[in-house]
Amino acid sequence: MDKAAIKDPKTDGNEINVVRKWYLSTLTDVEEVKMVLRMLPIWATTIMFWTVYAQMTTFSVSQATTLNRHIGKSFQIPPASLTAFFIGSILLTIPIYDRVIVPITRKIFNNPQGLTPLQRIGVGLVFSIFAMVAAALTELKRMRMAHLHNLTHNPNSEIPMSVFWLVPQFFFVGSGEAFTYIGQLDFFLRECPKGMKTMSTGLFLSTLSLGFFFSSLLVTLVHKVTSQHKPWLADNLNQAKLYNFYWLLAMLSGLNLVIYLLCANWYVYKDRRLAEEGIELEEADTACHA
Repeated sequence: MDKAAIKDPKTDGNEINVVRKWYLSTLTDVEEVKMVLRMLPIWATTIMFWTVYAQMTTFSVSQATTLNRHIGKSFQIPPASLTAFFIGSILLTIPIYDRVIVPITRKIFNNPQGLTPLQRIGVGLVFSIFAMVAAALTELKRMRMAHLHNLTHNPNSEIPMSVFWLVPQFFFVGSGEAFTYIGQLDFFLRECPKGMKTMSTGLFLSTLSLGFFFSSLLVTLVHKVTSQHKPWLADNLNQAKLYNFYWLLAMLSGLNLVIYLLCANWYVYKDRRLAEEGIELEEADTACHA
């Protein structure tokens, strides 16, 4: 790509030629393209978090419909309202991060911000693994209770197990979102070229949509592969093996975390890299300085 900013030696320097944009790019143009390409591995490895996030609004809600949701004698918690634990965990995680984690990490990493954007994303990915492990263990307990009370053939039966057993998986995903969401937003806004700030927001939001898309694709593939024998995903959750699906997500998230750590270790922040290479870009929009 560096050659795109080099004039063709065959061109006669004494002639007045109009150099078209497609034939010669500025150093700033070349460096901005490099910035975007360097961000793509980080972008790709954050999609898996939102795949895990998608399970909290689908299968976790389905689990909740089979459990005891009563509080007192008359009130029953709506299954979909369990997503409120997302908000609760985020509201709890952010002040803990600001008041506890940031002061400690400032001293450890000598960084005024505490954790860097990439470190925040990494913490969020770790929480997503914990969430899937907690979800798998909870589902195993739910299935044992269903077998113990002979409720496996009745999908509409209420299993004598409190719905609050699902809280840990919601809590871990919510806490992970507090780290990943802010880390992604900060990373893309900081590292994207200043003339492409809108694109940085688009890159961030595309990870959410692709996460839900990958979740749907994974569900389709798993159902197609396992439906002929003992289905992991079935209309009657009491006869399914949803815990295997959660274990699969935990393993994929673990593999994704390893790849992310390699990419994050390889990545050099824009300001540092440009300073080391002695490159000064032409910034037309100084008002957007991050």
